[in-house]
Amino acid sequence: MSAGRGRARWTPPLRGRRGPGWAEQAPTWQEARPALIAEALKRAGARPSGNWFVVGASRDIRPGGGPFGRTVGGEEVVLWRSDTGELRAGPGSCPHLGAPLRDSRVVCGTLVCHWHGLALDGTPFAGWEPYPVHDDGVLVWVRLDAVGGEEPSPRPPVPVRPAPGRGMDAVFTAVGRCEPQDVIANRLDPWHGSWFHPYSFVDLTVARAPRGEDDDAFVVDVSFRVTARLVVPVRAEFTAPGPRTVVMRITEGEGTTSVVETHATPLTAPTEPRPRTAVVEAVVAASDRRGFALARAAAPLLRPLMRRTAGRLWRDDLAYAERRWALRDTGRFPG
Repeated sequence: MSAGRGRARWTPPLRGRRGPGWAEQAPTWQEARPALIAEALKRAGARPSGNWFVVGASRDIRPGGGPFGRTVGGEEVVLWRSDTGELRAGPGSCPHLGAPLRDSRVVCGTLVCHWHGLALDGTPFAGWEPYPVHDDGVLVWVRLDAVGGEEPSPRPPVPVRPAPGRGMDAVFTAVGRCEPQDVIANRLDPWHGSWFHPYSFVDLTVARAPRGEDDDAFVVDVSFRVTARLVVPVRAEFTAPGPRTVVMRITEGEGTTSVVETHATPLTAPTEPRPRTAVVEAVVAASDRRGFALARAAAPLLRPLMRRTAGRLWRDDLAYAERRWALRDTGRFPG
């Protein structure tokens, strides 16, 4: 009997593929119907968020570190951790004379205002009420009922991810002059991938588009370009579980169960004439290959590379989202 019988046959993760020239691709404009994208966006916008907003990466708020500030929907928010790692959040303006608490200090787990020394331990204090906050291990969420305007929920709608200990994550953040819906619309248009990002994607085909509420996923076959001649082919599904989130999940091929979560957090108030939106994108990669354990061990070294890859894509995708907003703002959007 062969010693290798019964074992899974090893296959290389990379495939040789040059791909067609940019102008030789099959056009996708007829498939990328504005009405289809608009309907998917409308369904996403109707799903509840429970008033939860993603503000950043879990690892950016550390015990013993300083406060983390973010403006969400025009509301200043400050977050910090106690000495035991418990997350705290509340209004970012000091209740005394309005100092920006994001610039203050954390001393023994207490946020101390740098103007006059007022100390906040995360519990209510005259004129200052804490916000519900949730750390899912990759991202930090804060619940702002006045901003969201929905029925609040006790926990945010965290997407399903690879089991803890199996994945390696990296979080990228960028800001664009647009609204959350423009970011989500970009992700609900997979047909632009090979045309707009030829440096990253080749052979992108939408195998199935959404058919309605009960069948609401974009199923995409695509090869991620590693070099000019080497690619990683996968099948992925894009879904929008909420009004400000799109999840890409690899369902077949290398890295099955890996996810890319794109969260769009409004920074400005709805009445702001020039809106700004933060894109907070979490990549949670997983693999059954034995060598992936080494990748997890080297995560601190690999995360900057993962963020640079995401940054290259979002340089273009934010241009897409900003253009979409500009056309909508002037009444010239064709959709």
